[in-house]
Parts: sequence; C-alpha cells; structure tokens
Amino acid sequence: MQENNDQEIENEDLYEHHKFTASVGQEPFRVDKFLMNFIENATRNKIQQAAKSGNILVNEIPVKQNHKVKPNDIVRVLLSHPPAEQLLVAEDLPIDIIYEDDAVIVVNKKAGMVVHPGHGNYSGTLVNGLIHHIENLPTNSNERPGLVHRIDKDTSGLLVVAKTESALANLSKQFFDRTTERLYYALVWGNIDEDEGRIEGNIGRSLKNRLQMDVFPEGDFGKHAVTHFKVIDRFMYVTLVQCKLETGRTHQIRAHFKHIGHTLFNDERYGGNDILKGTTFTKYKQFIQNCFKTLPRQALHAKTLGFTHPTTGKFMRFNSEVPEDITACLEKWRTYTVNSKEDF
Repeated sequence: MQENNDQEIENEDLYEHHKFTASVGQEPFRVDKFLMNFIENATRNKIQQAAKSGNILVNEIPVKQNHKVKPNDIVRVLLSHPPAEQLLVAEDLPIDIIYEDDAVIVVNKKAGMVVHPGHGNYSGTLVNGLIHHIENLPTNSNERPGLVHRIDKDTSGLLVVAKTESALANLSKQFFDRTTERLYYALVWGNIDEDEGRIEGNIGRSLKNRLQMDVFPEGDFGKHAVTHFKVIDRFMYVTLVQCKLETGRTHQIRAHFKHIGHTLFNDERYGGNDILKGTTFTKYKQFIQNCFKTLPRQALHAKTLGFTHPTTGKFMRFNSEVPEDITACLEKWRTYTVNSKEDF
C-alpha cells in the first residue's frame, strides 16, 4: 500500500536522477530490488539510504525500501545534487567528423565511446567532445545537446548531430516520421535460412533482466519495432547481415536477432559471448576465443546514414568503412570456412 499523503515532501531543492515507469507486466516487486535492476552499477546500500532519506518516490509519494512497485507506477529517485550529466564539461576528445556545415555534423563514432553522459559515464563521451568543438549546441527534451538519435557504447558508426534549434527540430521530426535511412552491418550467430527477411515485434524492457530489451510479439507491452535484413555472407556458424531499421528502438537489432535465435556475435549483454553454434572441438573453441579477442564487443556497425538536410532540403547519404576489428574478425571466419571446406 502507498504511504499517506501527509508524507509528501517538498522537493524543490532536490534533483531528479532517475525516473522509471513500471511495465504493465510488472509483478509486485520491492522498490529497492526494482531499482537495482534498472540502474547500472547501483548498490543496494545506496538505494536503501535514499529510501530512508525520503528520496525515492512512487507516484510522487516517498516510500520505504520494501514498498511494492506495481504496474504503471512511476518511480523517481531524487537527490540533493544535480545529476552529473547536467554538469557537462567540454573535453578535447578525438572525434571523427566526416561532414560538417552550419546546420549539421555527421560523426563516425568509434566503438567504446558513450554517446552522452549518464549513470557511470560522466566524461569522455561524444557529447563532452562535441561541446568542446561547438559552443551552444541546441538541447532536446532529454538535455542532450544536439542529439536526435544515438547508438550503443560498443556499436560503431554514423550519427548526425544538429547545430541549431531549427535543425534539431527538423531532424527529430524526420526520425519520428521514419524518413531517414539507417543501414547496419551485424555478424550474428548461426546460419540464417532466408536470404532476406523482416523481423517485427514490440520492444520493451525485459521483465527478467532490466539491463536487456526483450521482444513482445503480442499485446500492448513495448513499442512497435521493425527490422529488415539481407544476408551479405555466410561463414558456416555465423552470418553477416545488413540491417535496415524501419523504427529505432533501444537495442533494436540486438533484441530482434536474439528473438529469432541469431544473437549478435560477442554481444555480452545478450549472451553472444558464449559459443552458441559450432563444434565441441577444443581447436574450434580456441578459434572462437581468438575471434572474441580480435573483436572484443558486439559485432554491430552503423554503416550508412541518410537524411534530408534541414536547410537545403537535399537528401544526403553517408557511408562509413567497416572498422578494423570487425573486418579482422570476418577475415578469420572467412579463412576458417575455406579451410573447413577443404577438409571434406
């Protein structure tokens, strides 16, 4: 049960650090455990201390650590200091800018770089580097200067950044209306039967692991998501695919391909860092470990980005080279496949 209304607190001097809405499928769950699942690197002790201080609110009412979160509850964590991501510091970071004019910047992000500050990553992000490169980047509703979309930390590839308020609004509408073009290269476990196909299924936060996204083919849970794919090459136990995003949900490609039984190669968060296909031979296991060392991240690259320029109205398309770690891994698989066929 919720606490009485007389426990409401004045929180003008507190800053919101986290806000989550419990899913429609959420079973009653202690709020401290709920937040542990949501917040990376959080400790049970810190969450419990926040609750004792009255800084954890459910539906705007402070709750104790054992309060049960229910479907559609809004859970907020308020603290006396502003979130670090609101205290952006400009940093002189190497950024691979492949195009820039008065309205937009197109960046080829390297793997390992976080796009914007967040819990556990307050410096060294792309945004830290961008605000050093350009002053007064426009800010969206999430307080993320210039950003209209993002890619995961360990995904490499292309991003467009807006330099003006009008460009930000224009590009945001293009992404909302799905008129942009986004093509990714992904190496996935298993031999995909079809040469091309379509994956459709709502994507929402996993009910079992809050750090993962999951696919919900039926019902209202999650957000509508569609991924189109085309096979580029096959290497016995893995397949190289080109993915075209019709929608842009968090972890969309990673979740969709796991859903159809083809988890991304070396995707640790989704179990792709296990040997999911192949033989039990020691030599094969060593080969896979060597591939993982060569490509120490999920095999995903945002290769092509197209959008209508917010000022000129001209459609622009940018392509990036597949990075060296992915190409080296593909070469290992290519050699392995040729040698295996010669053994027969």
